[in-house]
Amino acid sequence: MLKRIVYSVSGAAIVGLGLFIIYAWQPAIDPVTSSTINSYSPEVIAQGKTLAAAGYCSTCHTPPGGIAYAGNYEMHTEFGTIYSSNITPDVETGIGNWSEEAFMRAMRTGVSRDGHHLLPAFPYEHFNKMTDDDITAIYAYIMTSVPAINQVKKDNGIPFPLNISMLQAGWKLLFADTDSFQPNSAKSAEWNRGAYLAEGIAHCGACHTPRNALGGEQYSKMYQGAPIDGWIAPSLTSTSTSPIPWRSQDFYEYLTTGNSPYHGSAAGPMAPVMHKGLSALPDSDMQAISGYFGDLARTNDTDEPDTNTTLQAAIAAQHTQPNHQVDEGARLYATACQACHYSSDQLVKGRPLLTIGSATHLDDPTNLINVILDGVRADQGISGIVMPGFRGALSDEDISAIAAYLRQSAGENTWPKLQQKVGEIRNQPRFEH
Repeated sequence: MLKRIVYSVSGAAIVGLGLFIIYAWQPAIDPVTSSTINSYSPEVIAQGKTLAAAGYCSTCHTPPGGIAYAGNYEMHTEFGTIYSSNITPDVETGIGNWSEEAFMRAMRTGVSRDGHHLLPAFPYEHFNKMTDDDITAIYAYIMTSVPAINQVKKDNGIPFPLNISMLQAGWKLLFADTDSFQPNSAKSAEWNRGAYLAEGIAHCGACHTPRNALGGEQYSKMYQGAPIDGWIAPSLTSTSTSPIPWRSQDFYEYLTTGNSPYHGSAAGPMAPVMHKGLSALPDSDMQAISGYFGDLARTNDTDEPDTNTTLQAAIAAQHTQPNHQVDEGARLYATACQACHYSSDQLVKGRPLLTIGSATHLDDPTNLINVILDGVRADQGISGIVMPGFRGALSDEDISAIAAYLRQSAGENTWPKLQQKVGEIRNQPRFEH
């Protein structure tokens, strides 16, 4: 009887494995030569250039100081280090012999020309939302306008068995959303345009949606915030902890200038999203994306933040100075920060008032600590405006004191183990964006 059970289970396992192999196997697509690649109109190529920028293709496929699109951008994940591919039209090390069909399959299903499954660090789940015409335009731009660079991709640091390509097919079966974009008939054309861009080429959810233990996006919590590259991508929905609700015009100002006076400035992985990515889109598209997220935040665009009681209390609190002899955090803030982060009137302009900033109200102090340690460069936040970093000037104790003072001044409970968190972030690998 026991043998019969063992044989039955073993047989079922073998059959199941065979069916999975049949499901997972993908054929190679024949290579092409430059002479067989379709010719594309200047308008299609220009559209592809815009979309490639909006999809941060160069950002993710170019290491700091490296050659655009030639790959080897280093990504640290919970499963190991991943290096991006060379997507220049180099035949030997890039995608120079990829047909439009092969490129389309990779963008839609995450399968390379040779048939192996790509790691989900490549956001094909989002690119699959795009139309065929938009994907074709990106292909046309890369194949006709990006210089071919011969550069071999570095080996990923993904341990066995996670590095087995075929297992990615199982991951897709369990977690990947491969549905096409479906317009919402109850919403306006502008809203649907914003949704199409945010869910597709801009792949906002790839950073702002929390993931499960195996790296799959938790679609029931779409845009509700997640850790990314040593930072926290905050919630873009009504679950946001920001004390002043995000409106469509706040999203628009943030996405077009890199700063929202009521919420903060863009730094870390978000900075190139605006300054090197979305800035390529026409203003109508920026309005559409902003309207889409304003709707998800469920705020009333007619509300005026300047009359918000939280904002007025924060402005008034600046004129009531704490006892610097007692509060070390207040003293350090007054000497190192307050000269810039001070609003002299009833309006908040330019540099954000930190007690209302999103980073101060997140449940995790990571973003605030990162900015205090490394500042904000001229190509982040508001273009040309710099905040110095205090990595070499302030100790872990000093930075935790400033963060605790800001947190308490904002009416929030102090973050636990704050000084320990500062030390961890100071010593972690620094991500270049």
